[in-house]
Amino acid sequence: MKSLDRLDRRILNELQHEGDISMQELGDRVGLSHTPCWRRVKRLQEQGLIRRRVTLLDAEQLDLAVNVFVNVSLKRHQENALNRFEEAVVHIPEVVECYSVSGETDFLLRVVVADVSAYERLLKATLVHLPEVGNLTSTFALRQVKYTTALPLDD
Repeated sequence: MKSLDRLDRRILNELQHEGDISMQELGDRVGLSHTPCWRRVKRLQEQGLIRRRVTLLDAEQLDLAVNVFVNVSLKRHQENALNRFEEAVVHIPEVVECYSVSGETDFLLRVVVADVSAYERLLKATLVHLPEVGNLTSTFALRQVKYTTALPLDD
């Protein structure tokens, strides 16, 4: 990890919780004036520690409340097979996360859809046809207990 001082960590923590905070307010919260705070944020962006700022939407209010975790096993494990699957999965909007994992399966997907019927349509029309797919196992989340995008930074 890149070397971060206490102010950098405080800036990152504040931005994780309120990405649209003004530079003046951010500076006030971490104990810096506007310009030095802006310079630090700019440096953190240039170093790649801040990738981008986004707005988090409420999935339930947008009728996208069903989360499905899909374990994917591939037929073959050669590099080109893995690459073909990865290249295809990134173009599916309903797949909001994809991890290459160790263990009994090869990939773990988090799929967000409106309802079980929408997932069934996606499964039949798209997921089973992804390159190299051997087996898919779907697990439906009953309730979200915790969700955060904030990384655990020491302050």
